[in-house]
Amino acid sequence: MSNEIPLFEIPWDEADVSNAVDSITRGSYWANGPYIEEFEDGLESYLGVDHAITVNSGTTALVAALTAHGIGEGDEVIVPSFTFIATANAVRLVGARPVFADIERETYGLDPEHAETMVTDDTAAILPIHPYGAACEIDRLEEIAADADVPLIEDVAEAFGADYRGRTLGSIGGSATLSFCQNKVLPTGEGGAVVTDDDDVARRLEQFRSHGRASSDYFDSADSGEYVGLGTNVRMSDLVASIGCAQLEKVDAHIANRRRAASRLSEAFSSMNGIEPHTAAGRGRHVYQLYTVTLGETVDRDVVIDTLDQRGIASKVYWDPAVHLTDPYREAYGYEPGLLPVTEDVTDRVLSLPIHPNLSESEIDRITAGIRAGIERSRATNAVDSNRVSN
Repeated sequence: MSNEIPLFEIPWDEADVSNAVDSITRGSYWANGPYIEEFEDGLESYLGVDHAITVNSGTTALVAALTAHGIGEGDEVIVPSFTFIATANAVRLVGARPVFADIERETYGLDPEHAETMVTDDTAAILPIHPYGAACEIDRLEEIAADADVPLIEDVAEAFGADYRGRTLGSIGGSATLSFCQNKVLPTGEGGAVVTDDDDVARRLEQFRSHGRASSDYFDSADSGEYVGLGTNVRMSDLVASIGCAQLEKVDAHIANRRRAASRLSEAFSSMNGIEPHTAAGRGRHVYQLYTVTLGETVDRDVVIDTLDQRGIASKVYWDPAVHLTDPYREAYGYEPGLLPVTEDVTDRVLSLPIHPNLSESEIDRITAGIRAGIERSRATNAVDSNRVSN
């Protein structure tokens, strides 16, 4: 058995296997079978929304949501640059332009004040994320979107099961996108969904994911079906949905275990200087899809990462550089450092540590000891460098 601590582990049990076997051995409707409807119904019930439309990835969910809201050429969409690149890529994929706003230091979510200054006559939507598993200031962004008369589309890829002051994330905007990638709170390997209360948006989503087909399932009828618009094939398979159904049954238990593990880590870090865990800061329930800390300005992140690596502890820097400073965006729009000062400072100092529902006490102790050793080693290195400079 490996003694290494991975960044995440997928929690599974016999229910996942049983559902998968049931889907496969049915011998039919692998592409669009009964687990699709069951999973969509379960998502609707859990999130308190009228419609859940499953697709094959979180990125596809973003593209589908933007398309269903009629966003395309000539439009602008306000997004954070502190996010996985898919958030901005999806905007470009529908022909619109991502307009980057800075983030708040407290939440690491889209800064409403800065976002409001970015609204123009070409703004077609505001697309915030809920970073790491906790809400951004979504109520203020909701107001800004309403004042601009544009949809608010929540990217809830990292925050399934989280809430904002009692409001379930995913139920606040005009629509919201979900991801079920392997490291997510509700994992199916790959997969995504768009959720909404808007009947028209839901209808367009259902058509878009099936080549614009308005009629029933392709194999349920002898004819070729009725096609009413442009679409593509981005459906989720029944096999993936079968795992989603099993995972949804235990997602609250998994979230509780994530929160317990995160609480123990944060308690251990509370006595350390030079490290600050990301929290929900009174905004609601943090589900800790990622457990991320911000290191002090004088702490060398590379030294901490190397120290953890030597001890068999995985860590990861997400979103460095920020999206606007990645090659595709610098080349397309000419962005240079200094555009988003808070975003750029945060990307230099965040570090994500192992988190999953089955993280043990001994693993938590090893992680905290590794972080302590890394910070101490960084300080020792800084002291040696300072002596060399002074001499």
